[in-house]
Amino acid sequence: MRYLPHTSEDIQYMLETVGVESLDALFSTVPPDCRREAPMDLPAPMDEWGLLAHMEALSVEGGGSPPGGSFVGAGSYEHFIPSVVRALAGRSEFYTAYTPYQPEMTQGTLQAIYEYQTLVTRILGLDAANASLYDGASALAEALLMAIRVTRRPRVALSRGVHPHHRQVVRTYLGPTGYEIVELPFGEDGTTDLSALKGGDDLAAVAVQSPNFLGCVEDLQAAAGRLHEEGSLLVASFTEPLAFGLFTPPGLQGADIACGEGQSFGIPQSYGGPLLGIFATRDKYMRNMPGRLVGKTVDVEGRRGFVLTLATREQHIRREKATSNICTNNSLCALAASIYLASLGGKGFRGLARLNYDKAEYLKSRLGGAGFEKAFKTPTFNEFVLKAPPGFDKSHARLADRGFSAGLPLGRWYPELENHYLLCVTETKKREHLDRLVEEMTS
Repeated sequence: MRYLPHTSEDIQYMLETVGVESLDALFSTVPPDCRREAPMDLPAPMDEWGLLAHMEALSVEGGGSPPGGSFVGAGSYEHFIPSVVRALAGRSEFYTAYTPYQPEMTQGTLQAIYEYQTLVTRILGLDAANASLYDGASALAEALLMAIRVTRRPRVALSRGVHPHHRQVVRTYLGPTGYEIVELPFGEDGTTDLSALKGGDDLAAVAVQSPNFLGCVEDLQAAAGRLHEEGSLLVASFTEPLAFGLFTPPGLQGADIACGEGQSFGIPQSYGGPLLGIFATRDKYMRNMPGRLVGKTVDVEGRRGFVLTLATREQHIRREKATSNICTNNSLCALAASIYLASLGGKGFRGLARLNYDKAEYLKSRLGGAGFEKAFKTPTFNEFVLKAPPGFDKSHARLADRGFSAGLPLGRWYPELENHYLLCVTETKKREHLDRLVEEMTS
């Protein structure tokens, strides 16, 4: 009955309404020789993931790309999205709702955002989260501007391990302001080299991504300890927040602000958008946070209610007091993330993170023993970098023509990593997908 919405009570009610006693009587006008007497010979039922994989396999017969052929992440990740996410997020109460300026009319939307904020703070290990931003890149730029407001210092440092596109957005935001941006290299282990950092009383913050663009997990606790001694803030960014189901959240490692991309939480890749900017901080910095924040209160009759507690942009307060000009919080994407996380639950979130880690480690091990060299020994999540054998660039192009995205060449953004490839594995890949990729890459 999985795909049939009608219960036996529904069916009986419909039969009574049309005046027949049974389904056989309902179809009595169909000639006997046109009826199927025996049950259909169908295969065993499949779970949702298995059924989707079966449909993908059928599409290949019609000329589509082979299922499981993409092994590129780099900030946008392929994850299974439970059907309940689209079913609930697509309800008209949410789908057509405008910004909740009138709380008495939009309690459902406000409560959903409040639940989203709660989930974000638990995942990131921080005190307060806003109602989301445009995307991870703009969230990072807003975080650095917030650090400048908090510390009243004019210089920020940006790790080269941060996603190249996010670094470019930061330059676009801060370029006209006159604030200085310093770029920090990564070391031989693939993590940020803090020894290259020149501190001082003019450094507002350092932005470090973990897991970083190379897939390596950073030591945020060590970074936070050093920065706090000098009065600077640590901004921890991310593109794959699922990692915090396995690794210690940034807030519990001392990060003052955590921000990044939430596309992995129930939002399809959709050729690059829409995306979800996640942003959280500590209580003492909350009033400097960009965007808006939903809070819970009670009305004059003691009933629970939800309202916009903080909305610190120029539309709501005096322009010179505004923290940003963020005009939307992508609330539909935040809602999708909330439904996705609620459907997983805490145990499911941790289990999914472990599954992603294990599958990526399996492929890393297989390719590491087949002529590809592991670039870094640091623990990774989902993604990892391999140095390819000479001449692999031709094989990479050949695989692309056959529908396989066998990793992202890194030389464009990191000249020192020419002939290195960033590969990504999520729970969507079966072992046969991984084994087939190894066979294709080494043949």
